Formats: sequence, C-alpha cells, structure tokens
Amino acid sequence: METKITTKKELDYVFTVRDVSVSYGDFTAVKNVSMDMFKNNITAFIGPSGCGKSTLIRSFNRMNDLIPNAAVNGEINYQGINLYDKEVDPVQVRRRIGMVFQKPNPFPKSIRENITFGLKVNNMTDNLDDRVEKALTQAALWDEVKNDLDKNALDLSGGQQQRLCIARTIAVEPDTILMDEPCSALDPVATKKIEDLMQILVKDFSILIVTHNMQQASRVSNYCAFFTTKATDDGRRTGELVEYSDTKTMFTNPSESLTEEYISGRFG
Repeated sequence: METKITTKKELDYVFTVRDVSVSYGDFTAVKNVSMDMFKNNITAFIGPSGCGKSTLIRSFNRMNDLIPNAAVNGEINYQGINLYDKEVDPVQVRRRIGMVFQKPNPFPKSIRENITFGLKVNNMTDNLDDRVEKALTQAALWDEVKNDLDKNALDLSGGQQQRLCIARTIAVEPDTILMDEPCSALDPVATKKIEDLMQILVKDFSILIVTHNMQQASRVSNYCAFFTTKATDDGRRTGELVEYSDTKTMFTNPSESLTEEYISGRFG
C-alpha cells in the first residue's frame, strides 16, 4: 500500500471509519457507522445476531470484496490510508490485516506447513524454521507442538487448532488482527487460553474482536462498540452503531438506555 503523510493524532488510530455502510445487493446490512479505533488496543464489537458486526469487521480487510454483490460505501482509513482507494492492493491489505474466524480452519497439512504456507505465498522464505518457531511461540503453542511439527494439524484439539490459526495469521507479520467470534466453538478452558493470548498479542498488534459473549467483551477489550438492528421500510432489519466508548464506561455507565438493556440481558 502506498504511504502518505498523516498527523500525529491520526497515527494514534489503527482505523478511522466515516459514514460506512455495507450492502448486499439492495439490502443494507449495516449503515452509517463512524468510529475511531486505537492502535495496540482490543476493540470489541457486541450486539444481537444480524446487527452487522461480522459484515463490518470483514470490510476492514476487504474480505467483502470476495462476495459478488457486496458494496462498501463511506471511508475506512487504515493508519491514514483509504483502504478502498483504487491504488490499494486488497491482497496486501489482507496480509497487513489478518483474520481469525469463528471456527478453527487449519489446512489439512502438517503444523509446519500451516505456518509456512502463507510465508511462501508472500515470498517470506528466509529463515523459515525461525519464522515458524516465532509464530507458534507468539501464539503460545510452541511448547505444546515443537516436537510434532510434522503432525497433521487436524489432529490437534479445537483450542490448539485455533491458536495454530492465530499463529498462521501472525506469521506473515500483520499489524492488525481481526477476530470473528474466535472462541464460540471452544470450551471454557480453551477460551481462557485464547483470551490470555490476546492480552499478550495486543502489545504487538491492534485487535478487533466480534463477540456475543458480554463477559468476554468486558474481560478482554479496552474499547467496546454496541450495535443493534432497526427495521427498514421494507420490513427487513439493518445494523446500526448505538454506542462506542471505553469498555469500563460501556459496562458501568453507558450513555444509551438501549446499551444498558442489552448488557444487562433485558433484550438480545
């Protein structure tokens, strides 16, 4: 991606989002979102199903480009660069902004090959063994698998598979990690390991996480954005941002009554 001059204030943000709407054909999934997300912090997106959380987070690394009828309007700046500028290469965007999905999706290859695949695609083939060790160490998995790197990744436990997917993501040295419900398929023990890992990774990466788990959002995030759905004229529902603030304020003194009702479990 091309570089451009930014102000000091802009450099504090990993994303600045202005009036962003995402549509699929004639259906607007989420509309008119504006927010600034800080570098080296964990930002959580919460809200009921269908409010556009996953749709929005996937627009941050242009994964919605892969859906034929999807359209993103508005402006998403990543460290001062408009991600949807025609000069920006979406492949480079996805290297710089990695994604971890809801269900662990390791390749049906060895642990080592899972890590080296992206490295080879990105021509990062120097010191492959060191890069594999570094990624697995950063993902808190190295000590568990260092003697079994040729083992099929599908033989790992669910929690180990998800940490392997995180290692695969960070091996190509992104700046930011997007996590879409990364613990929803895991048991409580594996979930705690992922949450603990996030607290370590945020020292080196900016992290955005979509979660339905209010307790998880309150535990792991520094900032929190609450979305809900509103009925449209044609009877469908579109997602809107209700409130965005630091997590402590969001969970103890939200400014919107709708936020308080959702967090307290009175709806959603």
